[in-house]
Amino acid sequence: MHLTTVHHPHDPRIYYKQCMSLAKANYEVILIAQKADAENAAPASNPIEHIPLKTYGSRWKRMIFGTWDAYRKARKQNADIYVFHDPELLFVGALLKKRNNIVIYDIHEDYVTSILQKKYLPTFLRKGIAKGYTILEKYLTRKMELSLAEKYYKDIYKRGTCVLNYPLLDEKLVNKRNEQPTSNEVLYTGNVTYDRGALIHARLPQIDPQVSVQFIGKCAKSLAEKMYETAGEKKDQLRIKGIDQFILKADIEAMYKSKNWLAGIALFPPTEHYMKKELTKFFEYMNAGLPIICSDFPVWKQFIETHQCGIAVDPYNETEIKAALETLRNNPELAKQMGENGQKAVQKELNWQAEERKLLGWYNELVEGMC
Repeated sequence: MHLTTVHHPHDPRIYYKQCMSLAKANYEVILIAQKADAENAAPASNPIEHIPLKTYGSRWKRMIFGTWDAYRKARKQNADIYVFHDPELLFVGALLKKRNNIVIYDIHEDYVTSILQKKYLPTFLRKGIAKGYTILEKYLTRKMELSLAEKYYKDIYKRGTCVLNYPLLDEKLVNKRNEQPTSNEVLYTGNVTYDRGALIHARLPQIDPQVSVQFIGKCAKSLAEKMYETAGEKKDQLRIKGIDQFILKADIEAMYKSKNWLAGIALFPPTEHYMKKELTKFFEYMNAGLPIICSDFPVWKQFIETHQCGIAVDPYNETEIKAALETLRNNPELAKQMGENGQKAVQKELNWQAEERKLLGWYNELVEGMC
């Protein structure tokens, strides 16, 4: 049984990767999550039973009443294995842990640095809350298993098991770059936020007037308006799909296939939360054969150089950003080679199919330990 009060019921890591992989391996899988609207409903043949949660109009109501709703519904199922995906469910996980079951905390984020970036919390409270969270998390998870979505989380959670958030392979994307001429458009996928470089990306048409930017991912309306304002007279060269709405994985995949993009972009400002992460979008861009233009954080730059799949630049240096765009535009063979290098790396090792084998092997060990 997978539980989330925060993520969409069709979250790629939870639904398409973990739940579907377990269902294919003949586990009976139940997902407790918020209700999906009719447009985003699962297909009739879906093997995952979805128990919907009540929805609440505010974050605080969800954290108080939503977690209780999740616990009440999860307890009724008497599952052998519970997997929860949100820090607000730590108490739920602790209450569900019994001597004869398994509870897994699937850690998607570095929540301490994430707390330190929460704009809705007063600055003076963030450090105290982060420290308190660290102590509480360590205490409540002492009898749980830990599943880690990122390599560097192992530095924080020594006993955790890495089940990395690599992409599902899509053979339809292979060699896609050979089928269409390269456009002057760059693509950004995933949630659009200030911390993920929204305003830097919005300036790209000002930096290079030949470039247009396509965003596909949930974006607050107020932020979208700020992005258009940042683009100024070039605002028509910004396209944002996902204003105040969740975007399905299938829609993102269709966007990848829709044209031969100049690059996938991830020009994030430097924050402790993102500087050590290998972004999921990196692997998705690579899977689609897109060269990457990203910030030159040491971990990111090393990743790009290791796989020779793009260009890392100072996100605040507009000269470097423009030079990277021009390099890819003026050297289509180089851009193609970068895309192919990334695609080969994903096909060979950086894919969910490889992580799926790890996930199922780990679950088998845990189940054998129960017997």
